[in-house]
Amino acid sequence: MYSPSRAPSGRTPFLALGLVCAALSVVLLVLVAVRWSPLMSLDGRLADALHRSAVTEPGLVHVNRVLTDWVWDPWTMRALTAVTVVVLWWRGARLLAGWVAATSLFATLLQQGLKAAVGRERPRWPDPVDSAHYAAFPSGHAMTAAVTCGLLMWLLRLHGAQAPVWWASLALAVVSVAGVSLTRLYLGVHWLTDVVGGVLLGGAVVALSVAGYTAYTARRAAGGADAPL
Repeated sequence: MYSPSRAPSGRTPFLALGLVCAALSVVLLVLVAVRWSPLMSLDGRLADALHRSAVTEPGLVHVNRVLTDWVWDPWTMRALTAVTVVVLWWRGARLLAGWVAATSLFATLLQQGLKAAVGRERPRWPDPVDSAHYAAFPSGHAMTAAVTCGLLMWLLRLHGAQAPVWWASLALAVVSVAGVSLTRLYLGVHWLTDVVGGVLLGGAVVALSVAGYTAYTARRAAGGADAPL
């Protein structure tokens, strides 16, 4: 029977973190929707500067396209989540496996729903170095990476990962989320606010999901439930 090395607690800082990220996401979404001038100007200046660099660096563009289309692609991230879910299920952690799968699915649906609702256009260039489909806000690459990395970091913590493993994984997670965000900006397919919004929304989804799982399992433990987590 599966048993995490750390018993979940009924109190968790994840709820506060999730609410803060969610609140910041809502504020950013509103500012993007009303096209707040200072924020739009910042988006435009950064996009112009990066595009001027990209059109003169085909080698760097190629590296960014490999990273964004293969290493940190949303389907790569989802495949990693799927493998994790299968392993958890095989080990008997069926509630945890389902929770992780449901969180990932919810994040995808939320992302696509917001894209359709906001309908923000992507940057347009006379000489693009890459292309992308669907609306711009939030960045699907950034949000999916944040959700996947956040869930994996939580699972490592839940299983009591040793300090070297924890810190190495945290560094890899930060590099992945920041890295994929930078590739989307450098390739000229997203605005800065798109990737910031994606990271904030991803953080909110993961933190609130973790808080919900912690509270639920604490109630089960208090009630004497003996089914595997």
